[in-house]
Amino acid sequence: MSEPALDHASLPRARWPLASVFCIVALAWFALSWPWLSGAVTIPWDAKAHFHPQLQFLASAWHKGLSPFWTPYVFSGSPQVADPQSLIFSPSFALIAALNPTPDFRWSDGAVLGTLLAGAFAIILLFRDRDWHPAGAVVAALAFAFGASAAWRIQHVGQVLSLGYFAITLLLVARALERGSALYGFAAGVMAGFMVLGRDQVALIGVYVLVGLVVAAIAMARHPWRALRASLWPLMAGVLGAALVATVPILLTAFFAQESNRPEIDLVGAGKGSLHPAALLTALFANLYGAAGPLENFWGAPSPAFEARFGPLDLYLARNMSQLYLGLLPMLLILTVGIVRGALLRREIIALSAAAAIVLIYALGRYTPGFRLLFELPGVDFYRRPADALFILGALLALLGGYLTHLVMTDTTPRARPWHYAIEAAIFLGALGLAVWLAWTVGRLPIAAMPLLIALLCAVLSLGALVAARGLSLRGSGLAAAIVLAATLTVDLSVNNGPSESTALPSQSYEVLRADSKNETIALLKRETARTAAPDRRDRIELAGIGFHWPNASLVHELDNTLGYNPLRLGLYSKATGAEDHVALPEQRQFSPLMPGYRSLLADMLGLRFIATGVPVEQIDKRLKPGDLTQIARTKDAYIYENPRALPRVLLVTQAQKVDFDAILASGQWPQGFDPKTTVLLDRTPPPVPTGPAQPGSVIITDYGTTEVSLRVDAPRGGFVVLNDVWHHWWQIEIDGKPAELLRANVLFRAVAVPPGRSTLRFVFRPFEGLFEDIGKRLRAERTKLQG
Repeated sequence: MSEPALDHASLPRARWPLASVFCIVALAWFALSWPWLSGAVTIPWDAKAHFHPQLQFLASAWHKGLSPFWTPYVFSGSPQVADPQSLIFSPSFALIAALNPTPDFRWSDGAVLGTLLAGAFAIILLFRDRDWHPAGAVVAALAFAFGASAAWRIQHVGQVLSLGYFAITLLLVARALERGSALYGFAAGVMAGFMVLGRDQVALIGVYVLVGLVVAAIAMARHPWRALRASLWPLMAGVLGAALVATVPILLTAFFAQESNRPEIDLVGAGKGSLHPAALLTALFANLYGAAGPLENFWGAPSPAFEARFGPLDLYLARNMSQLYLGLLPMLLILTVGIVRGALLRREIIALSAAAAIVLIYALGRYTPGFRLLFELPGVDFYRRPADALFILGALLALLGGYLTHLVMTDTTPRARPWHYAIEAAIFLGALGLAVWLAWTVGRLPIAAMPLLIALLCAVLSLGALVAARGLSLRGSGLAAAIVLAATLTVDLSVNNGPSESTALPSQSYEVLRADSKNETIALLKRETARTAAPDRRDRIELAGIGFHWPNASLVHELDNTLGYNPLRLGLYSKATGAEDHVALPEQRQFSPLMPGYRSLLADMLGLRFIATGVPVEQIDKRLKPGDLTQIARTKDAYIYENPRALPRVLLVTQAQKVDFDAILASGQWPQGFDPKTTVLLDRTPPPVPTGPAQPGSVIITDYGTTEVSLRVDAPRGGFVVLNDVWHHWWQIEIDGKPAELLRANVLFRAVAVPPGRSTLRFVFRPFEGLFEDIGKRLRAERTKLQG
């Protein structure tokens, strides 16, 4: 960054045409993105199993006039508004949801790829502001958008979005400081707010990097105190912008997390997500370890093949999490002109160089002594994979590679001496030799041979293109040089970082996640739940062990599911039911003391009527006896069973009993003789209920939405209405339009005392009121603690 608060007129005047460079990068982006944009393939794994159903639910809810803040379709109900992966607060996905009630895969894939393009354009503007060469801008932009984790982990949608926002925020922060502009500062804060709304580790690391760059820009100014004073208004405006965007969603997530399933992550646990040093070879040799697939070919850390030769590593990383390749051209320049010849130590770039070094230290995790120190930074212990830092590291290396390209194009690189060439040759020959030795030692030389050969060919191509582009640039043809390098990187990245098993699978593989899916299992479940529907009944289903992308299909098809796919869930529900974050495999369906199997009172109270499993259900629940469940169908995907004991969604009972819910959860034992059709269990002394004539009563569902449920009650004697939906204190209850007390019932559910006669009940999810009450309680508790 340049010195803060420079007069705008004194900034370098950009001499290259912005529109032309935008077009060059846009064409390269389109070529590299075409496999996904065409619909031939789609971004797989989490992008479809988790994020696309979230988008579909968001779009469907809005177009039906419903709130997306709570969903009844996974984990028997979940507070979407507090879920950092719900996409509610993502501008691009929210826009798609507003435009299209049934967005297909190309819409969600396009939003991810489009965010990377927006980040690439921001990098171009950053280069133009500094009057750096357009060829450098092109190299940085393409390496950013299609390099390292941006390419290999594109299925982690939230982190990719945070990466795109990081690049845009970096541009706005730089302009705010350089121009002393509060307006740019405010815009930077807004964009930073959207970045942190992802509430993922990429956003956290991005914030630390941005703060570090701001501090460095001020400290390295010719007059630091003057620069600090001039920067105060832009920085204050940035804080305001970020606070307006991010404060409430972050607080919602923070309070949700306190009552969620999230375990505490310590230094040892986080270290298991470290980047193994051997993975650094992927910066030069893409797919060296066979990460592109098939899975049995993967031999890098921590694969069984690697551990068989070098011993257990105790690492938990997927094969695509350790890929650092962002094009051979920028990496060649970083290792030679940048490191060996010292160009990365120049004043105008050293802050970025230092940031990249620190982020690399963090990514390596337990393999460096610096990780312990970095782990103490606020917020870092919320996350379990230091290797996630490769997103930000890739962005920083892309910027450095682009800057070094600028030096080459303008013939301002440090003068090379013979010993420079010797060291540079030693680096590349050493890396090649180490890669060959590792492959030979692990017994995977045939798999590594092709990536190594491709790397050598790309090296020849990149060096030839660099020489040609430099010649064109020195003759005044800067745009021609940019085109040459853009074409070279496009070929390089399409070959080395192109579609793979980790990033692209046939769209038809996820047909069940289309809103208009013809899948027979989904169709059957829709028919059966419609058949058994009644005024008091809304039966739930369960999808277990069918496949990775199945658990959240209920969000797409509006089926009330007892399970789902989400790393963040209500802790009470997980403890009561055994629900884990995923149930792709049969063995991932875990039960609990309170719900030891499908033949249990809690399963009945949940209204779990239909169960679809990828294997015979007895292989999942070994406690089942003949007749406990009835098999009603066998489809191509699943075995489908019916539980005839499933209870209605709403019940009217006349008796109440105070119990210890924690004891019930721990033991799995209900009170002797407990019958949920006649009695409600409460965690407090039951409120008094007027008694009337002993006549039968009734309760029916008149409207069931996402955040509102309306019931009509006829209770001659009064009593309690039990709604077998998951209890959460952000829900409120009204009786005939007047507030009433919402009770936690039967460990997991909601209830309310109703007076004799007829009444209308309305359950309403009000998260913002609930949040403010939580904050007030926390402040009062802290004040009491201080006074005590």
